[in-house]
Amino acid sequence: MKIYNKYIAAITVSLILASCKAPMATVIQDEVKNNIPENFNQNEQQDANTNSGTTPWRQFFTDPNLVSLIETSLKNNQELMITLQEIEIAKSGVVAKKGKLSPTVRAGLGAGVEKVGRYTSTGAGDASTEIEPGKEMPDPLGNFEGGLMANWEIDIWKKLRTEKDAAVAHYLSTVEGKNFVLSNLIEEVADNYYELLALDNQLDIIRQYIKLQTRALEIAKIQKQAAAATELAVKKFEAELAKSKATEYTLRQQITEKENQINALCGRYPQPIVRTKESFMSIIPQTVYTGIPSQLLANRPDIKQAELELKAAKLDVEAARKEFYPSLEISATLGLEAFKPSYLVKLPESIATSLVGELAGPLINKSAIKANFQTADAKQIQALYEYDKTILNAYLDISNLMSKVKNIDQYYQLKSQETQALDQSIDIANQLFKNSRADYLEVLLNQRDALDAKMELIEAKEKQLSTVVDIYKSLGGGWK
Repeated sequence: MKIYNKYIAAITVSLILASCKAPMATVIQDEVKNNIPENFNQNEQQDANTNSGTTPWRQFFTDPNLVSLIETSLKNNQELMITLQEIEIAKSGVVAKKGKLSPTVRAGLGAGVEKVGRYTSTGAGDASTEIEPGKEMPDPLGNFEGGLMANWEIDIWKKLRTEKDAAVAHYLSTVEGKNFVLSNLIEEVADNYYELLALDNQLDIIRQYIKLQTRALEIAKIQKQAAAATELAVKKFEAELAKSKATEYTLRQQITEKENQINALCGRYPQPIVRTKESFMSIIPQTVYTGIPSQLLANRPDIKQAELELKAAKLDVEAARKEFYPSLEISATLGLEAFKPSYLVKLPESIATSLVGELAGPLINKSAIKANFQTADAKQIQALYEYDKTILNAYLDISNLMSKVKNIDQYYQLKSQETQALDQSIDIANQLFKNSRADYLEVLLNQRDALDAKMELIEAKEKQLSTVVDIYKSLGGGWK
C-alpha cells in the first residue's frame, strides 16, 4: 500500500510539473527607436536646448480671441469629455486587478430542508442518532447556517501582479491619449480660426472687386453711348460683376460653416465668433524651434501612449504565459450550522469551520490557454509596429513641415510682389481704358489677375500661420 501511495504521489508531481511547461513569447526588437536620426535635417544642426514643443499653449498663442476659444473648447468639447471617461474606465480596471491580490471575504446566511431515504447510509445514520436522550433526529432534516467565507488565490507566479502592472500601463496610456486629444483640439481650433479670418479677408477683397467692377461697368456704358465701346464690352463687365457677386455668397456660406465648425469644437450651439479680421495680414508667424528628434519620445503624447500600450501588451503576454502554471487557492469558512435555529446558539457544538488548499494546473486540452497566449503575443508584435509607425510618422511630419515653413514664406513674399505689381497695372489699365487706349479685355484680365493674386496671398498667409501651428503640435506642443 505504501508503494502504491508513492506511485500516486510521483504521478501527481509529474503531472504538475508537466503542466508548468509554457511556450516562450516572441522576442521583439525596436529598430526604429534605436535608429532615430540625430537631426531632422541632415544638413542642419538643431539645438537640443530650444524646443517649441515644450512651450505652454497660452504662451504660444497671443491672440486673446483665439485663447478664449481654446479655453472654451477645453471645457466643453465632447470628444475630450469622452476621452476623460476612458481614463476613468482604465482607472477602474487597475482597481479591479489590484483587488485580485487580496483575499475575498463574503458573509452569508442559508436555510434548507432535506429528506433522505430511510434505507440509505445517511438515512440509517440519522435514524440511529440521538441528539438528546429519547429524542431522535427530526425528519425531514433542516439545515440553518450563517458565517464568513474567504477565498484567496496565492500569487505564487506573480501572474496577478503582472496583470495589475498591465492595467496600470494601459491606464497611463489613456492619460497620454487625453493629452494627444488636447493637442489635436488646440491645433484644430487654431487652424479653423485662421481659416475663418482668411475667409473674412477674402470676402472684403471680393466686395472691393465688386465696387471696382461696378465702376468699370458704368464707364463701359458711358463709352458705349459715346461710341467708344461696344455692347460686347458692357455685357462682359456685367457677366464679371455677376460672377463676383456669386462668389460673395459662396464666401458667406463658407464663413457660416466655418463658424459652426468652431462652435462644434467648443461644444456649443451656433453663435458669432468674436475675432479681429483687420490685422490678419499683418500677423507675424511664431518662430518655431524643433530641438532634436529624440525629444519627440518625451514630448509627443501619441508616442508616449503607443510606448505604454507596447509595455501593457508585453505584460499581457507574460500574464497569459503564466496561465500555463498551476494556481494555488485557499478557501476557508467560519460560522454556525445546525438543523434547528435554536441550536445555533449552542456553542461550541454549532461552530463549523473548514480550511482547504488546492494546487491545480491545466493538464489536458490547453487550446483555450494557448489561443489566449498566441493572441497576446500577436498583439505585442502589433503594438511594436504601431509604436514604430507613430515615431516614424512624427519624424516625417516635422521634416515635411520644416520644409513647408521655408517654402511658404518664400511663396508669400513672391505673392506680395505679384499683388503690388497687379494693383499698379489695374490703375494703368483703367486709365488707358478711359482714354480709349486699351480695350475692355485688358482691363478685365488685369482685374481678374489682381483678384486671384490677392485671394492667393490671403491663402498663403493662412497657410503660414496654420503651418506654424501644425509644427508646434507635431513637436508635442499644446497639451501642457
